[in-house]
Amino acid sequence: MSKIKCLVIDDEELARALIIKYISDTPNLELMGEYENALEALPLIKNASIDLIFLDIQMPAINGTDFAKIIGADTNIIFTTAYTEYALEGYELNVVDYLLKPITFNRFLTAVNKVKSKTPPVENTEDSITVKSGYDLYKLKYADILYIKSDSEYVTFYTESKKIMSLQSLKALQKQIPTSQFMRVHRSYIINKTKVTSLKGRDLFINETLIPISDSYYDQVKLELFQ
Repeated sequence: MSKIKCLVIDDEELARALIIKYISDTPNLELMGEYENALEALPLIKNASIDLIFLDIQMPAINGTDFAKIIGADTNIIFTTAYTEYALEGYELNVVDYLLKPITFNRFLTAVNKVKSKTPPVENTEDSITVKSGYDLYKLKYADILYIKSDSEYVTFYTESKKIMSLQSLKALQKQIPTSQFMRVHRSYIINKTKVTSLKGRDLFINETLIPISDSYYDQVKLELFQ
């Protein structure tokens, strides 16, 4: 089963550090990033597959409840706060849970288990994907895909022999393809991990094709592909 990919957003450093430690102590969770400013997390939430956000409510610039309304219902949210008066508004937003600081590990696990119960395994066991391009349909084997590039509202699948353009978002596509074989490395690129030939500086190469790596994905790329 794939891990639950998490973000921690809290303007208090000690509060972030505690949640990060709890995440590292929980085998089915994976930390994707930490932020003290919620607005700085928006690009990663928009472009990456984030399953769960631990979100403080009382923060400068924008509070957690307003930020949750911006994100929408696609991402699970667990509110963390020192103020009980926010609990009702949190539940009205249909968040997974509401953790009152100081947060114990047992209470943390209870909240996470609620996410597990509503997040079934999504790993794709098929060996191919059907791609719609205009009025045509193509059956592409995952093993033949080198990488996928987004351009505005379109994505293009690249193989050794052809490229196929399809009207869909990279973020939506990321949820369909197997994470065991593919990974997001940039807001515009998903690569087939088995096709990578080298890492030079902060760029990946698939044969002679250069694939840029975003700063937010660089450590994950090195860990998964070059350890």
